[in-house]
Amino acid sequence: MSLLDSVLPAESTKKMTMDKPVETLFDKTASKLVGKPINRVDGSLKVSGQAPYSAEIHLENQVYGVLVGATIAKGEVENIDSSSVEDIPGIIKVVTDPKHFLRNAQQGGATKAPTQGVSEVFYHGQPIAVVIAETFEAATEGANAIKVTYKDETDKAAVDFTKELPNAHDVNEQEGSDKNSEQGDPEQGLADAAVTVDRLYHTPSQNSSAMEPHATLAHWEDDKLIMYTSNQMLASCKQQVMDALDLKKDQVQLIAYYVGGGFGSKLGIAPESIAAAIAAKELGRPVLITMTRPQVMEATVRRSNTRQRIAIGCDENGLINTMIHDTVTSNLPEEGFFEPTALSTQYLYRGENRRVNYQQVDMNQVLSGSMRAPGEAVGMIAVECAMDELASQLDIDPIELRRRNEPEKDPSQDIPFSSRKLLACMEQGAEQFGWDQRNAKPASQLEGDWWIGTGMAASARGNQLQPSEARATLQIDSSKALGVKAIIETDMTDIGTGSYTVFSQVAADLLGLPIDHIEMKLGDSDLPAASGSGGSWGAASSGSSVYLACEQLREMIADKVGLYPDTIQLDNGQIKQTGEHDPSVTEIALEAALELGKGKAAGLVKKVPGLTDKLSGLTEKATDLADKVAEKTGLPISKAKTEEYDFNNSQSYALADIIAKYEDQKVSAKGQIKPGKNGKKYRQSSYGANFAEVAVHRVTGEIRVKRMTGAFAAGRILNHKTATSQCYGGMIFGIGSALMEEVIHDKRDGRLCNHDLAEYHVPVNADVPQLDVILVEEDDPYTNPMHIKGIGETAISGAAAAIANAVYNAVGVRVYDFPITLDKLLAEMPE
Repeated sequence: MSLLDSVLPAESTKKMTMDKPVETLFDKTASKLVGKPINRVDGSLKVSGQAPYSAEIHLENQVYGVLVGATIAKGEVENIDSSSVEDIPGIIKVVTDPKHFLRNAQQGGATKAPTQGVSEVFYHGQPIAVVIAETFEAATEGANAIKVTYKDETDKAAVDFTKELPNAHDVNEQEGSDKNSEQGDPEQGLADAAVTVDRLYHTPSQNSSAMEPHATLAHWEDDKLIMYTSNQMLASCKQQVMDALDLKKDQVQLIAYYVGGGFGSKLGIAPESIAAAIAAKELGRPVLITMTRPQVMEATVRRSNTRQRIAIGCDENGLINTMIHDTVTSNLPEEGFFEPTALSTQYLYRGENRRVNYQQVDMNQVLSGSMRAPGEAVGMIAVECAMDELASQLDIDPIELRRRNEPEKDPSQDIPFSSRKLLACMEQGAEQFGWDQRNAKPASQLEGDWWIGTGMAASARGNQLQPSEARATLQIDSSKALGVKAIIETDMTDIGTGSYTVFSQVAADLLGLPIDHIEMKLGDSDLPAASGSGGSWGAASSGSSVYLACEQLREMIADKVGLYPDTIQLDNGQIKQTGEHDPSVTEIALEAALELGKGKAAGLVKKVPGLTDKLSGLTEKATDLADKVAEKTGLPISKAKTEEYDFNNSQSYALADIIAKYEDQKVSAKGQIKPGKNGKKYRQSSYGANFAEVAVHRVTGEIRVKRMTGAFAAGRILNHKTATSQCYGGMIFGIGSALMEEVIHDKRDGRLCNHDLAEYHVPVNADVPQLDVILVEEDDPYTNPMHIKGIGETAISGAAAAIANAVYNAVGVRVYDFPITLDKLLAEMPE
């Protein structure tokens, strides 16, 4: 911030584009609240049932809707017989809109119009109508009883991934996703390599299985649609609703105060949202549609199944020269998303010969899209299992193999890393886990009836920054101990990650207030548009806009009391002066220009060598600008200070007294963050190392994870407790990916066989062992003004591979078809 900025009336918005490294104010604040393991500020509301999800909100005269799903995998709807449910007590209407109903759930972002039109059926379970009733029970009975006739073309449906592989085609391009690329001569490099691993890995479709099912309560106030909904990204979801229903911006408001998990499945709107809006409009009453668990699994989003070829070639010492990662994924016809499995493969290890290739198979199955760590979660299973197999062939410790292949730069783009702590993660994780005590020989440790094994895998997840905006307001509040509070407003969501808490910490730290003096307002699309929750960018992006808004308030307050922004300290509701102002070259130049214009520059130009020559072309403009400053303030540029406050002798002033002097006894500022050149000039990523110990029963093949250790580097940590919880969640996701999670479609008719939590198995308490998390210290000034990176999805990336590698160490069996179930082990188990 230049001296000129400090004396002119402050702008209400502080904007930042990340084009260069920046310092962070967290090094200079008094409370150092950021980073501490603060309990969730909304925790008491959640455990007491006072934090309602969208389905728990009730409006006067509300009715209930239940979606009707297609019972064929391909074909056309010929007739929906509403009369078949008219005699059910409580039934109001069967609402159909073949043109506007959503065919598919949507992904995040607002660049693609929603896929609408349900008269043609593309997958089993596709919503085609909604039954509205006075009660949920009546609507459910009606949805189950309604008669629908079809032109059934299921015999022509693509429902078997393996059979459709010959029809794989190049992926549909999607902005921002990894694309096909090739460097050197990968196949020749593989042929020339001294040691190779060349394997096919298969991972199944998976479902997010968030705690809260998708739900929308829609009602209209005149021509304005208000929706209480369960979404991760309100700004882009609002645009999707506008596109689907041909509404203007001021006609749509989305509210999601609390979201019970999403993991990618709620990045965009789902079928229940548009159906609720249409039904509410037709009936003139609020309509709540809550998808059942089977409907969530049948008609929202799945992670795509994959077939991945990993081929690695190296010399006798383990130095990699070739890395090939070819992937086939699946999705509905004409859908652009594909599972970008090779995102981390591009930069994780060295190698001059490289290839990434994606193909896609069109399937008549529910939309495939983002699920926690899309790409890396399943891509790193293949890469890190192949690395473990390569280490075995070389008879090298898996950590040592990775250390030898640590690249100096991103090998795919020849750009530097903004920061990279992978080696530190492996070292600290290995020490905590006791890696040096492992028995490297497979099937060599038997405890009773259980074979014991250990394994490890690296983790990497690219860091992203998304545009985001927030507003911060300081205002008088006599109910607070310090007489003032801060209100932070942004449409960012809290999907269980702790947004309410970490943003409160950021604001409290920068504004020098206790955390209970911060009021967070989130989850309303009428608030400034945030990045939304997804891609591990939420805290970094939306948090940065909160940071900038608070920084702007600091500068406005500094101007109010006549101090330079870099000399004020806000601490426990008091304003103090600390240190001397460090003028920038620009400030020195402006002052010199003013003096030069008056013939008095001789003393000032000595501050910067060669300044006189540099100013020769700027003197006239700078002098004119400086004169305007002097005219506006009535003081010379270096003297534009208020006489009202005297900060000598460590004098401090109450923040509340300062805020009371503003109009309406409050002052507001906005913050805006945008990605910039840093994201293209530097490879930005979070890193980690996962370690696992497993037990495999020698008779049954049952696998139990005994303990896991994860060490992760993700820049600065906003809250040690919430970050650790995110890592726990990622590691638990890894258990599911390795051992149990699998969406199974009937290969005859495309029906989803395991569409509930009784049959789609996710880890439960008995499956989750002791989890140790290490947060490796890191600071990355290229990422954002807070120097933080995403962490939750880093923890899942590599976790499943560590378990798979431990299974191999336990029984000497490598499984290439996930999940690893006992039937895949028994035939090759040691005696």
